[in-house]
Amino acid sequence: MINRLRTWLFVLVFYGGSVPIVLATPITSLFGQRAFIANVYLWSRFHRIAARVTLGITTRYEGKIATEPTFYAVKHHAMFETLDLCMTLGNPVFVIKRELASIPVWGWAVQRYGAIVVDRDSNAAALRQMMREARQALAQGRSVVIFPEGTRVAQGETPPLKSGFAGLYRVLGLPVVPIAINSGAVWPKKGPKRPGVVTFLFGERIPPKLPREEIEARVHAAINVLE
Repeated sequence: MINRLRTWLFVLVFYGGSVPIVLATPITSLFGQRAFIANVYLWSRFHRIAARVTLGITTRYEGKIATEPTFYAVKHHAMFETLDLCMTLGNPVFVIKRELASIPVWGWAVQRYGAIVVDRDSNAAALRQMMREARQALAQGRSVVIFPEGTRVAQGETPPLKSGFAGLYRVLGLPVVPIAINSGAVWPKKGPKRPGVVTFLFGERIPPKLPREEIEARVHAAINVLE
């Protein structure tokens, strides 16, 4: 019951406080990309504080966080890591599903932020567009984050990687840093959230130009070490 009450309190605090922040995005965008990203950073920080105060959820980062633009492959359990990584990785660009970009106001905001929108059944032209946008993000000094399993999964689930990851890895020609996360243990897809520590484990850099089977196997193993 206590965890359920904590969860309700978080919903009231976080979503209530998020309304003015999200609605302010069209205004901050008038002052340029820097002001817009500062607003996203504010939202990310507010989310971390709300989770800590109302839910008792804190974060721990292990491993080396790169200081230069990097290609990250991240385990995905919850919204938690999406917002937290905005601040930790210096406002990276996320590869997101088309459905998320269709959400009123928020969908416009994430595209204005620079998210790379892809369809699950993308054709060749759409995939090429994704590659171009990823290169542009790196050229602007921003890291690129992809959730290679394609969607959120429950703690303990380890589905195969989607094909889009291997394509992006091949075209960018960059090393990839895998990140394992255990947020699903305290932030389940269903039911109340629980207090605890969310660990972000940054794996060793995996070199570019590996065969598809090898890179997928290494990334899959690395992002699932906390399952």
